[in-house]
Amino acid sequence: MQPKQSIVSLPVYQPGKPIEEVKRELGLKEVIKLASNENPFGSSEQAKAAVLKEMENISIYPDSFSTELTAEVAKFLGVERDQIIFGAGSDEVILMLARAFLVPGDETVMADETFSQYRHNAVIEGATIVEVPLKNGVHDLPAMLNKITDLTKIVWVCNPNNPTGTIVGREELKSFISQVPSHVIVVLDEAYIEYITDESALPDSVALIGEYKNVILLRTFSKIHGLASLRIGYGAAHVDLIRMVNQVREPFNTTRIAQAAAIASLADQDFVKSCRERNAEGKAYMYKQFDRLGLPYFEAHGNFVMVDVKMPSGQAFDGLLRRGIISRARWKHYPNHIRITIGSQDQNEAFIAALESVLTEAAVLG
Repeated sequence: MQPKQSIVSLPVYQPGKPIEEVKRELGLKEVIKLASNENPFGSSEQAKAAVLKEMENISIYPDSFSTELTAEVAKFLGVERDQIIFGAGSDEVILMLARAFLVPGDETVMADETFSQYRHNAVIEGATIVEVPLKNGVHDLPAMLNKITDLTKIVWVCNPNNPTGTIVGREELKSFISQVPSHVIVVLDEAYIEYITDESALPDSVALIGEYKNVILLRTFSKIHGLASLRIGYGAAHVDLIRMVNQVREPFNTTRIAQAAAIASLADQDFVKSCRERNAEGKAYMYKQFDRLGLPYFEAHGNFVMVDVKMPSGQAFDGLLRRGIISRARWKHYPNHIRITIGSQDQNEAFIAALESVLTEAAVLG
């Protein structure tokens, strides 16, 4: 067998460890997963009802074009229906962008500590990866702009950034996009955008896709909407860009159940607002505890915080795991940081207690 040469050494994506596996491995009865930025408050009751209703139709293929959902998202964003494309999570839209535009010899620019799937899909297509270090945990847009060449096809901006949780400001982002050559696609990955509480910092990405034909924003129903297991997300851009991406989209790539749940969840903005507010409360609690423990952290704009635990992150991960807390660790440029999802108050308190125990055991705390 002869696979693509580009994938021979390609690492497989490693999600957060499943709760069941940790219970089995360590003999624990209670485990809290704070590794995958899932919504600790579940999903909208309206979405759950839509799922149950749609179960009657599971023998029927889904609407391949997600017609009803497309109409609702277009109305929500204030764009035209032909400016929207859906995927099995925004991850699949990333895959489609790479598949549609990248070939061997192309270059693609991204931050050097950001969502791994940009690199992953670009490598599969044989493109050259150009990585630019973060600056204080934030995308260094001027440095990224300087890396764009005639060979550049796509620039990726994860905003808020995963894993650091930082954001690029509205004016800085617009200035950057205005200087990017028109032949380069700018991907604004906004998986966590609904968690931003500071409206003055909120990127005006919908206006940007109206002004620039080479910009696409990505959003998902996996995070604040709590539909992670149903796998549905979308991209929004100029009609010409969406048309090209649609040419590589697989038929029936989203399910009837996911579409129905997404429609109901989008309509339940009270649930979204509640999750945003509760997340902000949890974040404030985390900040207070990290300050008490003397642990530096990045200002968070998603539903997670990246914190410096002043010890090798793998060691902290293992210590937390033994205490029933699943975190994310082992970042290339942040060897002493862990990323922790903001959970419910009970989960947050359990995490802090476990972390303090780990740090004391490692003599990080007195």
